[in-house]
Amino acid sequence: MAVITTGSRWRAGVATLVAACVLAGCDGGGADGAPVVVATSTAPSTPSAAPDLGAGEEIARGIDVPWGLAFLPGGDALVAERNTGRVLRLTPGGGAAREVYRVPGVVARGESGLLGLAVSPAFADDDLVYAYLTAARDNRIVRFHLGGGPPEVVFDGIAKARFHNGGRIAFGPDGMLYAGTGDAGETSRAPDPASPNGKILRLTPDGAPAPGNPAADSPVYSLGHRNVQGLAWDSAGRLFATEFGQSTLDEVNLIRPGRDYGWPEVEGGGDTDGGRYTNPLVTWSVRDASPSGMAIAGDTAYVAALRGQRLWTIPLDGDTVGEPSAVFRQRYGRLRTVEIAPDGALWLTTSNTDGRGDVRDGDDRVLRFPAG
Repeated sequence: MAVITTGSRWRAGVATLVAACVLAGCDGGGADGAPVVVATSTAPSTPSAAPDLGAGEEIARGIDVPWGLAFLPGGDALVAERNTGRVLRLTPGGGAAREVYRVPGVVARGESGLLGLAVSPAFADDDLVYAYLTAARDNRIVRFHLGGGPPEVVFDGIAKARFHNGGRIAFGPDGMLYAGTGDAGETSRAPDPASPNGKILRLTPDGAPAPGNPAADSPVYSLGHRNVQGLAWDSAGRLFATEFGQSTLDEVNLIRPGRDYGWPEVEGGGDTDGGRYTNPLVTWSVRDASPSGMAIAGDTAYVAALRGQRLWTIPLDGDTVGEPSAVFRQRYGRLRTVEIAPDGALWLTTSNTDGRGDVRDGDDRVLRFPAG
């Protein structure tokens, strides 16, 4: 498929950003705490429309390994920096981003650090933000108030490693907190129902096993995963997830409670052993994907690819999918996270400063594609 190029609003956004940077005397910001500059105006977006992938706007640049991305009720975005533990707040068209929290105890090594973010469904009342992070002894989920104060541990004991830490968290339509974990390099953990690793977990907002889980008093929602990186629901409430393969095939799965998705016995599709394992809906070669974040708008799923350096679009049709196609091939480098904002715009983060990418001027950046 041909690469979709950006249009006039992209050029206008860049011009606005450059002008703001010149006026502010900034250097692009980043890990040293300097301001991250945000475009001073953004195009309108319609929640019911599809994101316009030809109308990109640069919202922020100079961010140190952005990983988690979540939206506050008013439309501001929170971005997690994996290595620094900082949580930044971005207001579209509102000037420089600002640090609003620094998560203590983050241990960044390899793929570990401050990873996913999720905003409480009751944020207007409780002011709570959730984060998945690597600590000294484990991966864990904490929650904190943006106004300050120490974080509260919600769920811990997820084994950590340099690689395969999972890290994506999101609140589902049912108000429960879902977390994608990795096997932390020990494949035997993935099919083990007693281990939280290699799973999708379903928790109450307080971190307890959610009512209605496949096994009572267990947080496990699905198992047999190698390294879950993306979680997204369609309008019918179906949960989809992306997963890193080992050396051959990456996956998009339709998640059903209690199902075993095959790792380490199966990579990609294969013999289900009489229905014991569930095959993925989509597979790619690892060189074309390494799928991280996932978002759904209307009947289309969007998957950010790291090694593949592209955004995959996948038509959804109930429990089935159409032929995936790719846009932005190598245009922005490695892509980590994709989310749909409250106004319908698609937000995308690059991941070129993570030690594996080719750093470009301005990396890492946050991009916005308005809907309409």
